[in-house]
Amino acid sequence: MWKQASMARIVTLLGCLLVMNVAGCAQVMIATPTPINLTIAGATAMQPVLYELTTEFTRQHPNVRFDLRGGGSTLGEERLLAGQIDLAASTLPPPDTSNGPAAGAARLVRIPIGLDGLAVVIHPSNPTSALTMTQLRDLYNGKIIDWAEVGDTSGEVLLVSREDGSGSRVLFERRVMGDEAVSLTAVVMPTSADVVAFVARNPQAIGYVSRAFVLPWLADQPPAATPPADRVRVLPLEGRTPSETNVSDQSYILTQPLFLISRGEPQGQVKAFIDFVLSPAGQTIVRRYHAPVR
Repeated sequence: MWKQASMARIVTLLGCLLVMNVAGCAQVMIATPTPINLTIAGATAMQPVLYELTTEFTRQHPNVRFDLRGGGSTLGEERLLAGQIDLAASTLPPPDTSNGPAAGAARLVRIPIGLDGLAVVIHPSNPTSALTMTQLRDLYNGKIIDWAEVGDTSGEVLLVSREDGSGSRVLFERRVMGDEAVSLTAVVMPTSADVVAFVARNPQAIGYVSRAFVLPWLADQPPAATPPADRVRVLPLEGRTPSETNVSDQSYILTQPLFLISRGEPQGQVKAFIDFVLSPAGQTIVRRYHAPVR
């Protein structure tokens, strides 16, 4: 009897240990979320805000990683149509569909996430106080070649423009230049950051950049804790600067939309990211660089 009772206790103990071991193994074998990589390419004007938005989204969803690339709005949309990326960042207006949609354009879904203002910048030592649209156009078409014609200083004007495919260049040429061409003397830069750096080092230069790159020099922005090394000055255009208020109500003439564009209706983590960008938390981040849409 004793031996039988002992054997029963041993069997029971072994059974308990087996159950505990299986339970422990089950805990160890819990599946982790599948890693997901999303690529966003396009407008360099949107890179600062997208960097912060994607960083926060990854913090909340550690299995999702982002690859942010520039290239300009046009290239971003082309790569999206070709299926090479997951989202395009673009400041280009929706295409004209009065004669039917362009090839493939009907498959692109544009989601506005904010509004940007294109700032006109000069060197801090340039005393020019403001410009009209006519003066800005005449500077860029080469009719005005000396700063003395628009301000209290003299010297040959050094024009800085953006490369082909830039949404900022498209806006500038449509709103400012109209049917006139930018002077062939203009220096062409690939990004807004490059324009700021060039203007900051050339006292005679003038350029145009996304407001996201000149926030320390806009009057409605808090001063930066560490002032950037490249300093420029934002010129009022028709009496207004691209402040958040002026961009929000679109009273600033060089205001443009910011789009995230998907190929077809957003799905999966692409949709989750867009939903986050449009959420109160996402729009709070957008407000740090641009005017939010919500």
